[in-house]
Amino acid sequence: MSEKWLDIAGRVYIVTGGSSGIGKAIVTELLNNDAVVYNADLNEGDFKHVNLHFVKTNVASHEEVNAMVDQVVANEGKIDGVVNNAGINLPRLLVDAQADQSKYEFTEADFDKMFAVNVKSVFLVSQAAVRQMAKQKYGVVINMSSEAGLEGSQGQSVYSATKASINGFTRSWAKELGEHNIRVVGVAPGIMEATGLRTLSYEEALAYTRHKTVDDIRAGYKSTSTTPLGRSGKLSEVADAVTYLLSDKASYITGVTINVAGGKSRG
Repeated sequence: MSEKWLDIAGRVYIVTGGSSGIGKAIVTELLNNDAVVYNADLNEGDFKHVNLHFVKTNVASHEEVNAMVDQVVANEGKIDGVVNNAGINLPRLLVDAQADQSKYEFTEADFDKMFAVNVKSVFLVSQAAVRQMAKQKYGVVINMSSEAGLEGSQGQSVYSATKASINGFTRSWAKELGEHNIRVVGVAPGIMEATGLRTLSYEEALAYTRHKTVDDIRAGYKSTSTTPLGRSGKLSEVADAVTYLLSDKASYITGVTINVAGGKSRG
């Protein structure tokens, strides 16, 4: 995206999970547009910039989230937007009929962990940030969803459920917060280019749940049979969409989840 035309220089944004993957791409694009960015993550990462501030935060902790938001407000006096990007995915089966004791069958601990990071954090960060936005009478909340939250995904039922929950937040909060001039928008990426988050253990788990090999899973990333644009998405393309939605150029967009997936569908 061409820089500057969005006119977000000096605006203050919080990005959760901004040290890697899509989060890092979003942080980079916001900085390219001269915004001030607070990265709320457990790991700082290797990216440095004069306008980038790292606040070590467990986004599933009420106390740590409130402390992080308080720090942003104390330093900057405002919050223009928040991007709820932090998330985890543990491919698992509801029932593994092939094994009596399987490490790839969901446990209660798996369930609790995924909902804590993927859903509870969105509630906590949004609530803390929106308290400030409501005082300002403006702001934007971006909830990072997934195509899996719209369609479901074999071997990723709980992940899909967490993202569907976020879609519910987006629609409901947009109705609640519109009177305060606060927009809430979801972004649902499809198949993206590889990042460091696509680990061998993740691929092995996903392959098992789909009765495939790791090589089959990797080949599937490159398959374009269900993607009209014929390729995987770039992280920068998701970042472009998020940056646009945070800007006033998107001032009449709220209460929807935008699928950034190259037209991918079941049809």
